[in-house]
Amino acid sequence: MKAIAIKAYGGPEGLAVVELPTPAPAAGQVLIATEAIGVGGVDTVIRSGALGGLGFTEGHVIGSEVAGTVTAVGDGVDTAWIGRRVWGSTGRGGGYVEHAVAAVESVAPLPAGLSAIDAVTLGGSGVVAHYALAHAHFAPGDAVLVRGAAGSIGVTTVQLAARRGAEAVAVTTSSAARGERLRLLGATHVLDRSGDGGDDAPAGYDVIIDVVAGPDLPAFFDRLRPNGRMVTVGVIGGWPPADFGAKVMGAFQKSLSFAAFSADSVAQADQSAVRDEQFAAASRGEIETVVHEVLPLDQAVLAHQKMAAGEVFGRIVLTP
Repeated sequence: MKAIAIKAYGGPEGLAVVELPTPAPAAGQVLIATEAIGVGGVDTVIRSGALGGLGFTEGHVIGSEVAGTVTAVGDGVDTAWIGRRVWGSTGRGGGYVEHAVAAVESVAPLPAGLSAIDAVTLGGSGVVAHYALAHAHFAPGDAVLVRGAAGSIGVTTVQLAARRGAEAVAVTTSSAARGERLRLLGATHVLDRSGDGGDDAPAGYDVIIDVVAGPDLPAFFDRLRPNGRMVTVGVIGGWPPADFGAKVMGAFQKSLSFAAFSADSVAQADQSAVRDEQFAAASRGEIETVVHEVLPLDQAVLAHQKMAAGEVFGRIVLTP
């Protein structure tokens, strides 16, 4: 089968099309003939080599979520899965392929009204957005800032915060055009990447959901209200400075909180319950899935180049 592997860590040009044997599902796994493959920010971070300490080596097949049809099951898995349209998580890799394996507990059936492309646009990012807001103890009436809102996690976070009664949903983004698209999804204030702009924007925020991290992260502590909470869910801008916590300590009397959040810390059953609910909502048109572009699998390099250039609004999807 065709797959995309990392031949050299660094830029997008380090990705290559390779031929691999079609895998057989092990016990507890299903085999999925992929129809859609999500291109996520974590894929670009892994490809860059920034997570080399986690054991990734050259030849690693990237990708963490797919959607398609189950064609085989391993020992201990109900054969009723065969022929079903599903979304599946492949973990830290193994998704940029024509046939993917996934643990059956990491698979979700697709509602009739949800396409495979929509499923990989929402399946992973929606769970992160939901639990990031929960991790921040978001409550109706809170003012929320979504930093780096144009990606799939940010797009979904904006919608969820607006639907759940936020006082304000401010976003940072790179252009007025993107800002207008985010307003259509529920944003109330559009700021530049530094968090400035919008004369009527709140002076502070109860919750900041940060997808970016990077060297500018500490400056956003100044934008939190007393008892404000910042939750970082990504590092697409790179790692923050080693001493970023000094900002929190310097504002000791404001009782600020900072946390990192990964969906890996949430039980699969809980993730599945949220995902099923969101898939149903999307099939009813209550959550919008935003697809930037659909590209063939063998154009994964181009997909990553577009990600690196900051061109993507929503999610790029690959198809075999």
